[in-house]
Amino acid sequence: MSDIRKLINQFAAKEQELNSSQFVAPCVKGGKIRTKVLGMVYTFIPKPRDFEGWGLFQPIDSKTVTVVDEPNLPQIAQYLQNLQPLRLRLAYPLKNQTWLAYPVNEANMRQHYGYCKPVTVHLVSEGAKFEVAIARTDGISWWFDECDRRSDPMVSEQLKKNIRQVTLPSNLHFKGMTPEMRTVYELVTQQAQEFSALQQQQKNEKRLRDALKMGGGELNEFRERQDHWVIEWTTADGESHTSAISKHDLTVISAGICLSGEDEKFDLQSLVGVVEESDNF
Repeated sequence: MSDIRKLINQFAAKEQELNSSQFVAPCVKGGKIRTKVLGMVYTFIPKPRDFEGWGLFQPIDSKTVTVVDEPNLPQIAQYLQNLQPLRLRLAYPLKNQTWLAYPVNEANMRQHYGYCKPVTVHLVSEGAKFEVAIARTDGISWWFDECDRRSDPMVSEQLKKNIRQVTLPSNLHFKGMTPEMRTVYELVTQQAQEFSALQQQQKNEKRLRDALKMGGGELNEFRERQDHWVIEWTTADGESHTSAISKHDLTVISAGICLSGEDEKFDLQSLVGVVEESDNF
C-alpha cells in the first residue's frame, strides 16, 4: 500500500511540475499536443486553437496549453532526436504544411515499422516535389526534420522533367530509377494538372473499349467532339466502321450505316450486333 501511495505522490508531483513548466512540441492546425510524464501520455488542446508549427507551451490546466514562445532550433532538434527517422520522398502538399510522402526504401520502412505505405508528414518547412526529406515518427504521426542533403538532386529533376512532358508512369524510365521512384511519381501524377486531361482521355477510351468488347467489337481510335465521340471500330470479322456516340449514355447518334432513322434506339454495345447482322446481308 505504501508503494502505491508513493507512486501516486510521484505522479501528483510530476503533474504539478508539468503544470508549472514549459515544454516543446509540434502541432498541426486544429490538432492536439501530446507529452509524456513518467511514461504516461497527456493530451492538451492548444490556444490559439488554429496554431500550427513548433511551439513552446505552458499548461493552463489539465486539458489546455497556451503558446508562450517559438522554440529555437537546438530545442527542436533535441525533441526530434528522440523520434525514429526515415528517408521519404515528398510527393505533394495535402494541406498547409502537411505533405504526402513515400519511403525511399520500401524494405527499410517495412523492417523498422512493420508496414510500407505513403504517409503524411507534418510541418514541412522546406523542400519540394520529389525531394528527399528525413522525417521522424512518434509512433502515430510523422514530423519533418530536414531535407536530405546527401540525396542526388538529379533524380528529382528527372522526375519533374517527366511530369512536364506528361510521361505516363508505365513509360517512366531513366538511369538509376527504383520502384520507389516510380511509385511516388505515380502518386504525383494522380494530382498533377498536367495529367487531368490525359487521365480523362484514358477513362473515356476504357469506357468505349469495354462497351464495344461486350458486344464483340474492338475500338481502333476515337476523336472528341463537343457532345459526342467519333469512333473507328471493327466487328469480330474485321469489318471497319465509323460511328458517332453520345458522351452522356453511349447511345448512337449516327451508326455509320442505314438504320432507317432509328440510330438512337441503340447504344454502343447493341450497335455491334446490329452492324454485324447488316454485314451478313
